[in-house]
Amino acid sequence: MNLYQLYRRQALNLTLPEAWDFFSSPQYLNQITPDFFTVEITSRVPAKIHAGLMIAYRMQAVFGWPMPWLSEISHCEEPHRFVYQQAVGPFKFWSHEVRLSQRQGHIVMEDIVFYAMPYGWFGRMMHSLLIRKKLQEIFDTRQACLDAKWGVDV
Repeated sequence: MNLYQLYRRQALNLTLPEAWDFFSSPQYLNQITPDFFTVEITSRVPAKIHAGLMIAYRMQAVFGWPMPWLSEISHCEEPHRFVYQQAVGPFKFWSHEVRLSQRQGHIVMEDIVFYAMPYGWFGRMMHSLLIRKKLQEIFDTRQACLDAKWGVDV
């Protein structure tokens, strides 16, 4: 299994509680992703996430095809980090950790994603031709939106 990694780090002009409230809620996903990527939450999500929480989505990302995605919050250490992992979805493996740390007057947010493609050589080919680029675009857009809203020059 080929395991891929995607990493982003940025400083944001938010308090730790504000950052936690924003990033731990899936309600804001469509605000910080490109237009080709849409997320519809299809399950009830409580006000506060917790380890073991399952969240169901319907996503459209590649070719506009809707796909189910079920994620589990596998780790939750409010207000510093949470990890959600795909239980059902298009990847063979997906784990996305969001880390938040307080700095002088701002927070640092890190996205740490590990993922693997299904379908052997075909999945690896699709990753090199399409999926890597789409994931980069999703996280580049996320970073640009967050910089525009709360960016800090450090």
